[in-house]
Amino acid sequence: MAVAPLSREDLDFLLFDWLDIVALTDRPRFAEHSRDTFDAVLDVSADLASRYFAPNNHLVDVQEPAMAADGSVVIPAEVGEALAHFGAAGITAGPFDDAIGGLQLPMTIGRACLAWFQAANASIAAYPLLTIAAANLLRAHGSEEQIDTFVRPMLEGRYFGTMCLSEPEAGSSLADITTRAERAPDGSYRIVGTKMWISGGEHDLSENIVHLVLAKIPGGGPSVKGISLFVVPKYLADGTRNDVTLVGLNHKMGNRGTVNTLLSFGDAGGDGSDAPAGAVGYLVGEEHRGLAYMFHMMNEARIGVGMVAAAIGYRGYLQSVEYARERAQGRPIDNKDPASPPVPIIEHPDVRRMLLAQKAYVEGALALGLYCSKLVDQEHTAPDAAEAARLNLLLEVLTPIAKSWPSQWCLEANSLAIQVLGGYGYTRDFEAEQLYRDNRLNAIHEGTHGIQALDLLGRKVRLGEGAGLRVLADEIGATIASAIDAGGVVAEQGAQLRDALDDFVATTDVLWSSPERSVTLANASIYLEAAGHITVAWIWLEQALCIGDRSGNFAEGKRQAARFFFTYELPKVGPMLTLLGSLDRTTLDMQPEWF
Repeated sequence: MAVAPLSREDLDFLLFDWLDIVALTDRPRFAEHSRDTFDAVLDVSADLASRYFAPNNHLVDVQEPAMAADGSVVIPAEVGEALAHFGAAGITAGPFDDAIGGLQLPMTIGRACLAWFQAANASIAAYPLLTIAAANLLRAHGSEEQIDTFVRPMLEGRYFGTMCLSEPEAGSSLADITTRAERAPDGSYRIVGTKMWISGGEHDLSENIVHLVLAKIPGGGPSVKGISLFVVPKYLADGTRNDVTLVGLNHKMGNRGTVNTLLSFGDAGGDGSDAPAGAVGYLVGEEHRGLAYMFHMMNEARIGVGMVAAAIGYRGYLQSVEYARERAQGRPIDNKDPASPPVPIIEHPDVRRMLLAQKAYVEGALALGLYCSKLVDQEHTAPDAAEAARLNLLLEVLTPIAKSWPSQWCLEANSLAIQVLGGYGYTRDFEAEQLYRDNRLNAIHEGTHGIQALDLLGRKVRLGEGAGLRVLADEIGATIASAIDAGGVVAEQGAQLRDALDDFVATTDVLWSSPERSVTLANASIYLEAAGHITVAWIWLEQALCIGDRSGNFAEGKRQAARFFFTYELPKVGPMLTLLGSLDRTTLDMQPEWF
């Protein structure tokens, strides 16, 4: 089925009607831009994604990267061609400062552009996604020399970036990493260790690969306090190959077109000089502050993962709608004439239910990701420090939600898309089954639901003695007040959301009233899901207010999706909060030996 990866009409509504991104051009940073320039880069992204990324989505799934005898990686030529067009179009450079070769576009526009590629082919889009995040980290914390040496070529599409955190025996528990770094006489460092699950870790798609590596410098102290961050390029400045060796490839159930590696740093031994053996690395920022720097990239990547999940879910939704319109099968329940012709399955109520659920999930998730992106733009251009701090706090609270909720519910959208296609849904003749496999990874990428839940309940909502929760509640409360003032259906939805929000805030207080931290956090994942449903209900109420009394198919579809979410999804929050408020100990009381 030749279906566009995303809906341009929906993107235009979210960007220009709801978020009013053009208003950002009143701020000095974006003053050189206009609706015309925003439309131009969106047009280019849609065109390139449809021409070079989407046609190869199945190809990269069945021809996944392979390791050659010489240790290189074999990747279909179409991947390199697609990425070359991406780089030449300047998409990578979009949100960066013009002083370092960027276009100084709003992050919101940059993420909307990238969403086209993620929906078209998430595997190929992973390379620039990681590169943009790595470049942003170096822009924020690297030296001028590091920016000139590594960031500028990354923005030009000549270098790609990675993040090297996990190790075979230390996944999410970064305190347990064993990769070490030792200072060399020339001021550089030698890195020795092994890193696992490194996406984009080895290939010939770019002139160089810029690895951002976490390692411990001796004497740095225990736990995460001793972790530092290093740039470890595949090739050094003189063109020689750095001591970074591909040990093996990981083969995942989805995103098969993204090479995923096990890398060894310092495997080849010394170079004959007085310097210690290992891969050459360059310290980013100060020693022992590596994890704090890496969180800059991780938090950006977490919102990016949520956007990937939304994009993949969106593509599956659009394809299942098209299929449901074309596939004729069965007759309406009220039709008593057996000789009447079959009708398109979109006429059947249960199919419409599944399509409407997908619409509510994917359009809500995409809107949430773009809203978080606008917070970044607003924070970086805020008129004063107090407003910047408020926006940063709101973004901090929303980040685990914006990562996890789309990863869970846009995967459910892909599951429903398979169901709409019926028997064809789980065959390789259609993309539905691949999209589901691709999206399943996002629940784990950049931290599982459990990790995000502990972050939200254990830290984010308690920031500033509860200021984190208050700033989110205040934003949602302002929308509720506008909805109630507007009257009609949105007022009813506003009142429903107000009750859910009040219960959520009260339940948070109950959870933290327990003297046992283990009890408070035992059901943090349920807390995260409740927070996500309340947040996405807020996002849908915002969209409904923006639609107002407009007529037409698009407006009616938005209203029905909002109605679905408030009718079918928001009521699920009540039982979640009841369970949380009971301070239930079921999982704590279950002993390991009883399994």
